[in-house]
Amino acid sequence: MTSPHILEGKHALVTGASSGLGWQFALTLARAGAKVTIAARRTEKLEALAKEIAAFDGRALPVRMDVTDVASIHDAVHVAETELGPVNILVNNSGVSAQCRAEEVTEEDFDYVMDTNGKGAFFVAQAVGQSMIRHGQGGKIINIASVAASRVLKQSITYCMSKAAVQHMTRALADEWGRYKIQVNCINPGYIVTELNRDYWETESGKRLISKLPGRRVGEPAVLDGALLLLAGSGSDFMTGSILEVDDGLTVSGF
Repeated sequence: MTSPHILEGKHALVTGASSGLGWQFALTLARAGAKVTIAARRTEKLEALAKEIAAFDGRALPVRMDVTDVASIHDAVHVAETELGPVNILVNNSGVSAQCRAEEVTEEDFDYVMDTNGKGAFFVAQAVGQSMIRHGQGGKIINIASVAASRVLKQSITYCMSKAAVQHMTRALADEWGRYKIQVNCINPGYIVTELNRDYWETESGKRLISKLPGRRVGEPAVLDGALLLLAGSGSDFMTGSILEVDDGLTVSGF
């Protein structure tokens, strides 16, 4: 259960909120009392999420944002802050992947992943960080990377590279922005069931992979709630540059 209203009065911006982890992050923050701006390219799905949040008297503002377009990022942050006030919490979650062997990666594949996961993550953090610095009240930036930031996932070289960049970006921003009382931390999820991969875990190859994992299981998005609420709330006021592995032991496993 989410602790009631521990984020009362806070404004959280969640990118990539139209599905998967972003959808769960937005629900969790709203249940904890935050006003939530939900951002993604697919606004029709955001409207459905906003209705789900409104059903428990939460406040959610759907905003279109394309993280590969810096102007779109700034426009979305401006709309969010005009409607709900300064952003106190950023969940920097947008991400894509493209699986193929390293020798087969095209320039289009590379740009597709890096423009969203690397460039997009940085310019979202920058836009919100600029606002936090301007308002002088500090804030929380939570970057969503992956176990792929520190261990190799097969046939996912561009994804691994991009998430390693997000992890190191977290540390660099924490170093630069600590003076502004902005805590910048990172969650590295392990294998989580989402709408994009749910069918895979029922296949023979999916079951074979599960059998090699330390806990012989994959997580549902809610397993990240505890780490999210820690980093979004006052419990992380003396944490910055931290990388939280929420992966059921995958990072330290030997397979």
